[in-house]
Amino acid sequence: MAQFPEELVELLPAADRFLAREAAVTDPAERRGLVLVHDLAGDFDAASAGSRAGAHLLGALSSEVVARFDVDSLVDYRARRPRMTFNSDRYEKFAAPELALHAVEDDAGETFLLLHGSEPDYAWERFVAAVGSLVDRLGVTSVVALQAIPMPVPHTRPVTVTAHATRRQLIEPYPVYWGEMQIPGSVSALLELRMGEVGVDALGVAAHVPHYLAQASYPAASLTLIEHLERLTGLRLPTDALREAAEANRTEIDEQIGRSADNTAVVAALEQQYDSFTAAREGTDLLGAAGEVPSADEIGAEFERFLADQDRKRD
Repeated sequence: MAQFPEELVELLPAADRFLAREAAVTDPAERRGLVLVHDLAGDFDAASAGSRAGAHLLGALSSEVVARFDVDSLVDYRARRPRMTFNSDRYEKFAAPELALHAVEDDAGETFLLLHGSEPDYAWERFVAAVGSLVDRLGVTSVVALQAIPMPVPHTRPVTVTAHATRRQLIEPYPVYWGEMQIPGSVSALLELRMGEVGVDALGVAAHVPHYLAQASYPAASLTLIEHLERLTGLRLPTDALREAAEANRTEIDEQIGRSADNTAVVAALEQQYDSFTAAREGTDLLGAAGEVPSADEIGAEFERFLADQDRKRD
């Protein structure tokens, strides 16, 4: 097992151009100013919205891998068993988990970095330290998280988000809804915390996924994450394919919900709550029961239910 942060990551030849440029920098103002986006797939990725957003960017844009992480030291294979192919009387393939840093070129030719793959189960602090070293060496000045959380919202209304950052100025247009509360931790959250402690701007958005779709596919949330990523960073990113997928998915969901009077009633109640909150607080992006912002206890309970469902799914 890797004992030191630098042992967790392997820099590839594609990183050389970033390393060479930063090595020549003598004034911090001359740094490359790269954006690093991360979408670590784990328990804080309801409907796999964040990881799907990252996969969409890698599939739609030109990219190359600049670094790979040692998943054998970071991932619990028994908790998330990789797929293997068995054919007749022998094993043929092993789909090993991956965690890699990609250099991606947006539609305007601007380069950004994307950390894409499985959320580490082990060595969180060492992993965060390894990412921090890459941030320093590659010229990163802004770190952005893409996440998704289950919330009491209907799929028939626009996807809303919660924003968070190490400095309020980074997310000034986004409202603040609640004070202090205790929630389960994640590597993404720890990375944001540690980046802020060393003076690196870190921020993120969490899409609100209807709680009844948290274990399903919901491309509308992935689309929303990319739209907010554009807004926060100025990157120009493709969304047409995700928009088409979201429209097709909406039709499927409507058909399934419409087969049950109970499900239809639940969605109607959520719509009423959403509309009441929107009317009361125009321009805000969150709602709760009876048109009020959910309490810390309610948010925590929703997280716990989602995590318990994730555990049952693994078992």
